[in-house]
Amino acid sequence: MTMGDGMTLDSSVPSGAIIIPAHNESAVIARTLDSLAEVLGWGTVEVIVACNGCTDGTEVIASQYAGVRVLQVGRASKAAALNAGDQATRLWPRLYLDADIEVSAGAVRSVFEALERGDVLAARPAFRYDYAGASFLVRAYYRARSRVPGNARGLWGSGAYALGVAGHERLGAFPLLTGDDYYVDRLFGPREKTVLDTEPVVVRTPRTSAALLAVLRRTYRGNAQQDAGFVGASAARTLWELLASVRGPLSAGDAAVYAAFAVAGRRRSLKSRRQVSTEVVSPGLVPVWERDESSR
Repeated sequence: MTMGDGMTLDSSVPSGAIIIPAHNESAVIARTLDSLAEVLGWGTVEVIVACNGCTDGTEVIASQYAGVRVLQVGRASKAAALNAGDQATRLWPRLYLDADIEVSAGAVRSVFEALERGDVLAARPAFRYDYAGASFLVRAYYRARSRVPGNARGLWGSGAYALGVAGHERLGAFPLLTGDDYYVDRLFGPREKTVLDTEPVVVRTPRTSAALLAVLRRTYRGNAQQDAGFVGASAARTLWELLASVRGPLSAGDAAVYAAFAVAGRRRSLKSRRQVSTEVVSPGLVPVWERDESSR
């Protein structure tokens, strides 16, 4: 097996591509690429950092890693970066990885092998929350969130998901929507996607209540763009699973904190729904990136 440049691939390790959209990620991109050191050593996986609208030297840092291909996308848009990454490689499967997420070689191998076997059309590795340094309320929120089964079954929420050829054919191109992982998750039925029991990727949570509310506001607004009339049903299902997860005073307190943040986040998302979001950009408007800076 050979890559596009004629280089022979090692058949003992999986091949594929890892596409990392990056907008001003100089504070975290090295950490993410360091986690891919073993994967880069395989020589069978293309790692593509699609810098979109970067002004902080992210591309300079990424270019220092042997085997990493850096793209420069003029528009500050995650969807544009993902599509540019797709256009730059011919390898499959493809893991789409947020620039602040660390993933192990074992997790990459498991995901790629599952998709190569054709077991499913889409997959992601397991994940764990790292809330070191977070406030008491933020910790309570994420403890409760980790107990809600629905939050662990989807492709969204971990900053990492992968598609094989057939799965990507269903996707086509990434649309200009907030929440690419949520959009991709909804393309597949329960039997067509899976969460693999791998070494978990690390998802660093916001550290403050204000930062968490900002993340939730963006998330709920993006979900509402895609859910149309099903927002109420989704919220009701999550509430039922949240209540069912209560096993004692501590988990009950965590559930109450979760519910309070969810209500506040949804209320704020309704007030700000007309604002320009990260990926939904109207002609002539400057895109506004909303993300958690407290964990970077």
